[in-house]
Amino acid sequence: MSVFLDSELTEAERSEEAHFHILPMPLERTVSYGAGTGAGPAAILAASNELERLCNGTEPCAQGIYTHPALPCEGPLPDVMEHLASKTEAIVKAGKIPVTLGGEHSLSYGAVMGVARALGQPIGIVQIDAHADLRIAYQNEKHSHASVMHLLAEEGVRLAQFGVRALCAQEAESRARNAVFHVDAEELVTGNIHAIDLPEDFPELIYVSFDVDGLDPSQMPATGTPVPGGLSYYQALHLVEHALKGRRCVGMDVVELAPNGDETWDFTAAQIVYRLMAATLS
Repeated sequence: MSVFLDSELTEAERSEEAHFHILPMPLERTVSYGAGTGAGPAAILAASNELERLCNGTEPCAQGIYTHPALPCEGPLPDVMEHLASKTEAIVKAGKIPVTLGGEHSLSYGAVMGVARALGQPIGIVQIDAHADLRIAYQNEKHSHASVMHLLAEEGVRLAQFGVRALCAQEAESRARNAVFHVDAEELVTGNIHAIDLPEDFPELIYVSFDVDGLDPSQMPATGTPVPGGLSYYQALHLVEHALKGRRCVGMDVVELAPNGDETWDFTAAQIVYRLMAATLS
């Protein structure tokens, strides 16, 4: 079994008592343009072996990183989501942080719902993404990567979206109906904005959902639905890190890597995962 940061971890740091629990989820069921997200988790795990322990002034691995076996993705999507939810729920109840590696973005529904069940308190999602993912359904599938945030908003989960630059009318209506906080890519990129304050009434408990297509294709071409005009690597990370100030991260996912043969992008995704871990400790 592949292990995140396998080359650097001590035996104690890789035990089930670890603070971070990696959940590889090679889900690829509703992709609508480019394919390959099913290979994303394995590519991230392999690339993670080239990371350094030190990240942004801290060593997240010193808190421990336990990598679970890849989760099964066969069968009805509601069952797949419930299986993931049961995993993230158990991890959070144990006082740990689930880190789900995708796979397509639809998996966030299961991951977030498990975290919400475990906490029994309001949680908010900080989403980095080129797309709002607020369609009611896409290609007759409500558990689509294009409708995952609509499902979560309907469950009462608050959303803060950064970097969106592909939006349909139905999604704009959903934003208004569900009071979705958002600052889109054109404003962020042309203004070189790296910090946005969340609304004062946004939940204290934060789940980070980082779709790698939120980055500009020049910095992340290995994704199924690249959109021009995206965020830079540091800009996206700074937006998340600022959003977490004064709040607590209770879970995260990094999704939509579709490896294209250039290991640069696998490593970029792995570095994002590790940097987000570091952000939870600051």
